[in-house]
Parts: sequence; structure tokens; C-alpha cells
Amino acid sequence: MRFRHPDGSTVHLAYCTNVHPAETLDGVRAQLRDHCEPVRRRLGRDRLGIGLWLARDAARTLIDDPAELRSLRAELDGRGLEVVTLNGFPYEGFGADEVKYRVYRPDWTEPDRLAHTTDLARLLAALLPDDVTEGTVSTLPLAWRTPYDGDTGAARAARAALITLAQRLDALAELTGKSVRVGLEPEPGCTVETTADAIAPLTDVGHHRIGLCVDTCHLATSFEDPGTALAALTAAGIRVVKSQLSAALHAEHPHLPEVRAALAAFAEPRFLHQTRTRTAAGLRGTDDLDEAVTGRALPDSTPWRAHFHVPLHAPPAPPLTSTLPVLRDTLARLVGGPVPLTRHLEVETYTWQALPADLRPRTRTQLADGIAAELTLARDLLVDLGLKELP
Repeated sequence: MRFRHPDGSTVHLAYCTNVHPAETLDGVRAQLRDHCEPVRRRLGRDRLGIGLWLARDAARTLIDDPAELRSLRAELDGRGLEVVTLNGFPYEGFGADEVKYRVYRPDWTEPDRLAHTTDLARLLAALLPDDVTEGTVSTLPLAWRTPYDGDTGAARAARAALITLAQRLDALAELTGKSVRVGLEPEPGCTVETTADAIAPLTDVGHHRIGLCVDTCHLATSFEDPGTALAALTAAGIRVVKSQLSAALHAEHPHLPEVRAALAAFAEPRFLHQTRTRTAAGLRGTDDLDEAVTGRALPDSTPWRAHFHVPLHAPPAPPLTSTLPVLRDTLARLVGGPVPLTRHLEVETYTWQALPADLRPRTRTQLADGIAAELTLARDLLVDLGLKELP
């Protein structure tokens, strides 16, 4: 979906296909047929943006066979789908029964991460619509914090990899005329947990093609103030290359037994749900939700937030809620001003099938309805901010 910003530029809205796990190119084609095109039809749109997730095997197939890449581009066009952004965070196995810590490997100290991200940039340059010259790829925020933190060798390796990536993106732009930027995506528990954590390493890399992807669930989970965060990035000259529109789980009164019980329903074995609370002494947290709800790992006199991407249009029932207000605030600051701070927006609720059983979609139709409802909410927010939806 495309929108005209009051300054005349185009802002793109997509939804991320990592909600439909697929490791192979055949699986990606099935996603387009079974999920993406039906969502487009529900929205009554001739064209729908998707934030494509290409696992390592699917990406390698496309890199190795230019005919397959041309075929995929034609299929996207034929189904009324367009790609201006890729989710390059998960490498493989995102549809596994247990993902947890595996999603953080390989990290930016390992050659496979650089190779895969380079592949994604090359593929995106070929998949961009003819009238679009800028693409974006979101990626791992360097590494999970252990054993990276405090390891100067790891920091040097990650910096060198990002500098090499920037050089390759420059060469790609010269070769294709398409400018691809990569954004580190801060996430709780990682070396770059917050936007503030990103400033030093990105300044150290010092290249305009490497910036930040602001995920509004992660921002909220870490109790970052959107205005403060974005002002600091602007002051540091760091570009928000894309933003993922998502909402975290919020518990206002975690000391109450009924609140703990409600939170426990969201603790599940597939994904990691880092949980945080803000105290007078600073941010406190656990790596997963079950650690928080079953013990005394976190103080419970202040609100808790958990890294669980809940549907934008359907916050959980009381006594829980979502951090949709943080998304609204962030979006207003990103695109509500005289000039947009980013032009690529991606709804990323990949946890539909990880929701408590009574909230999960039971059919493809229900899932498509939910994704369409999320996109409708995002569209309405953009229109309320003065953007005009384009055909």
C-alpha cells in the first residue's frame, strides 16, 4: 500500500510474511498464493506491499538461478504484490516448533550473516518495482548479548562486517541504480537492545547505507520514550531506514494473581518473550515470560511489558492490554511531521499461532481477516496523520 506524504514523497506500508513460515522457494510461492493475495483481495486493493522474509535456502535458490528470480518477480506482479523491504533478521528455522535463542544465529560476528544479508540486498534490488529506487532490509542487532558483550574481538568483527556490507551496497547501487539500506533492529536481550544502544556502533560504522529499523513492540518493551529516542537518532545523524509496526503485551498490575494468570497464558515454547519493567534503579528484565510469571525474578510493583507481538487491532482482554499507544506515538513522530523520518513501514505480527489457544486463527480465512484488519488500522492511522492513500 502506498501513501502520499504532504511533502510529496511516497510512504510504503506492507505486512511481513514471516507470519507464514517457509524455508524454501516453493514455500514462498505458496505464501503468495494462499495468504498474501487473499489479504490483498480482502482489502479491495489492486496492489499490496509485503515485507518478504526469505530464509537462507530460499534466498540461495534465487541467487543461484536468475530464471527463478525473474519468475518470482513476475509472480509478485501477477498477484498484485510488491516488495520494497525484506525482513533479514531470521536466518532459517523461524517456523520450527522451538525458535527461542536460535533466531540470533548467525550473528554479525559470523561470515554467514554478512553473506546472507548481501544476498538479500541483491535480491531486493531485482524485486523492487520499476518505479521504486529505494529498498530496505532489517537485520539482527549485532548479536545476542552473551557472549558478545565485553568481547572487543566480537565488536571489531561485527564492525568490519557492516563496513564490508556498506561497501557492497554502494557497489550494488552503482550497478543497478537501486539504493538498498540495511537497518539494525534493536531488540531486548541483544547487544543493541535500545535505540540508544545503536548510536555508538552505527556512528562507528559511519555509513549512510547502514541505519536503524525501529520496531515499536521492542521500543515499548524496553520502555523507551518515542520522542526521546527519535530525537537522539536525528541528533546523531542516524537514519531510520524502516519501522516495524507492532505492539507488545502490557500488564499494569503484575502483582495481582489474576494478572499473573493472564500473562501465563501467553508463555509458550516457540518464541522468546523477553519481559521488562522500569524501576527507580533502571530497567530490569528476564529473557522469557515464564521466568517472570512463575517466580520472583522481576519486581512487580511497576508495570511489566513482554516482547510478544499481539495483533494491532485486537489487544488482549483485561486485565492485560497492548502498547498500541506507543505505536501511535512513534508513527506520528515518524511520518506526521513536515518530512517523513522513514518511508518504509511494515506490520509485523508473526505470533498469531503462538497466541493463547482461544485467540489463534483456526483457518487461513481467519488469519487473512486478522492481517487485513491490522493493515486497515495502520492505514487509518496514516490517513489521520494527513497522508493520502494512493491507488
